[in-house]
Amino acid sequence: MTKTIGNPLSWGTRTLGATGDHLGKSARHLGGDAQKAQPQVNRLHHEDLRAALRAGWEDFLACRSDAAFVVAIYPIAGLALMATALRLEQLPLLLPLVAGFALLGPVAAVGLYEISRRREAGAPATWADALGVLKSPSIGAIALLGLYLLALFVTWMMTANGIYDATMGPEPPASIRQFLRDLFTTNAGGSMFIIGLLTGSLFAVVALAISVVSFPLLLDRNVGVPVAVVTSVRVFLHNTRVILAWGGIVAAGLFLGALPFFLGLIVVMPVLGHATWHLYRRAVS
Repeated sequence: MTKTIGNPLSWGTRTLGATGDHLGKSARHLGGDAQKAQPQVNRLHHEDLRAALRAGWEDFLACRSDAAFVVAIYPIAGLALMATALRLEQLPLLLPLVAGFALLGPVAAVGLYEISRRREAGAPATWADALGVLKSPSIGAIALLGLYLLALFVTWMMTANGIYDATMGPEPPASIRQFLRDLFTTNAGGSMFIIGLLTGSLFAVVALAISVVSFPLLLDRNVGVPVAVVTSVRVFLHNTRVILAWGGIVAAGLFLGALPFFLGLIVVMPVLGHATWHLYRRAVS
């Protein structure tokens, strides 16, 4: 009998139903295989970034409908978060929320890494295969690292709220117009912007260092969370200028994708996600 995938809802329900047991079985992979050699870190050049982006674009063109399906939830989630933040008492957190959304990007792109991995191996790659990452032996480690990034995101939001309280707060703004006027025309607003920008940049660099190749590495090999994070930091330290340039590309892409009500993320996210896989392939032997 020929096996069929069925509709996305029924297929997703069956897959998620099996994920609970699989998470338990995969717990032993959190630490990885200690007997394996440490991944080798390679020297990167700016041409590697251009090559990774080209390969990511090619993956997107080959699987555009499947990739769009995988990331369609993120514009919806972004709009929901934005609607929540637009309430006056949460308005000062709108910009930190949009900026911090990028901290969770590596988690959002795991399914895209799987599509690129399968295409690289010459195997079929569909949205079903992308969601099939839930059956990966390393799903427990991937989920744990995702929780670390989520904790970093929450810490950033709490820090941003503290910066607002110390400069322009603690009372919420009277209106959106008043908030924007105070932000751009007062010393307190200028202090909040500069301190927030510097602090947010620090959070972004930390997130970039620990996640630039860690998620693709976990998907590709049984190395465990500690080795994946250490390898990612080693890639960052060995190629600081190139990886910072990559972080700038990602930040600019996500910013542009977020402008038209986050709809641009349907294109930007897949391209960056696929490109991250190819950058990982160039960074780690």
